[in-house]
Amino acid sequence: MTSLKHAAQRLENPGGRLLANPFCGSSLCDLRCLIVALMVVLAGCATPDRSPHPTASAAISKSTWEQIDRDIGNASLAAKGPAENLARGFMERWRDLVAERNEADFIPWFTGYWTQQWLSIKVAWYKLGSGEERDQAANRLAAYLQEQYHERVLQPVTREIDPDAVRAQATKLYVQLLGEQLRGIPRRHGVPPDQFAQRIRKIPAIELAPPPAHDASLYQIVRADPLASLPAYKALMAQIRKDAGGTGDGPSTATISPVARQVSEKLLSRLAISGGASAASAAVGGVAGLVITLGAAGFGVIAHESEQPEMEAQLRDSLSTALDDMWRNLMEDPATGVMAGVYYIAGQIEGSLPQTTTQPVESEPLPQEAPLHDERSDDEAIADDEKVDE
Repeated sequence: MTSLKHAAQRLENPGGRLLANPFCGSSLCDLRCLIVALMVVLAGCATPDRSPHPTASAAISKSTWEQIDRDIGNASLAAKGPAENLARGFMERWRDLVAERNEADFIPWFTGYWTQQWLSIKVAWYKLGSGEERDQAANRLAAYLQEQYHERVLQPVTREIDPDAVRAQATKLYVQLLGEQLRGIPRRHGVPPDQFAQRIRKIPAIELAPPPAHDASLYQIVRADPLASLPAYKALMAQIRKDAGGTGDGPSTATISPVARQVSEKLLSRLAISGGASAASAAVGGVAGLVITLGAAGFGVIAHESEQPEMEAQLRDSLSTALDDMWRNLMEDPATGVMAGVYYIAGQIEGSLPQTTTQPVESEPLPQEAPLHDERSDDEAIADDEKVDE
């Protein structure tokens, strides 16, 4: 303050005028400079510090990334267990329902007297009306029986538990559990989340391009909400259904072709021995309508009743074997079974990681859930398939 007083001294003359000190000009200049300097200093204090260069991302060691890759592989293995438990629980119920409809519907229908008469007519028509040989007649009869099995057994069961819907639910559970376990990996290894995100963006999960939208990374599938909105996932599910020969309403009827062929062969042999084919062919060749005399019908009923228990036992054994084969394919086939979506995505992820030793994690079985059916309508399923094919 003393220096400022000296710099601003004033002298008063007798007439009352203020006379400038000889040194006043230079002092005022110094004062202005001092004020400017103070303003600059104060402005600097009020401005936040700015680093001249952005801070570089923390360097992550190679060994840390290798451990992270191992953790990703282990997370995939651990997520597969509960997904398989879920699928197995539903498919065991599916198998029970199919067995119940075999007993309640298909076996009584096939071994019934009037069904056998109708099948005799069909065989005679195949052989006489078209001049077909035995093998051709057996194939056509097998195709008819296969169609009936699909309509009477598989379609009704599918309305309660649809293997296509089971496949989608198992895949969804796998992706959900995988995403939950991935979230803890960056924190466990001290890796910034953005660097971890970049890492899993480079890991393929679905590769079905073209088009490019049918490819998806691990990052994309665990971030998709819902998973069904991801184009690559839709393409994967449609491809699996196509490979399985299905259209969204259960297993393909092709899976029962062997038993249908076996049953048709036995039926042809029995008709030939009993003369049923001859009687039926006579009826077909005689009049436009089906006419069977009361005497012939009465004899046929008596003969049929004596043969029916053995016929039922043989058919039951054949259907049981076919059902075991169907269930095994649905559970274990990595390309078309109910775990096909899980196996595909897990294979893509684990196959892209360095070959490291991973141990599967034991999982507790999940509680049985309510009966499952596909939430999509048939039109939506067909539309999805058509989009994928395009």
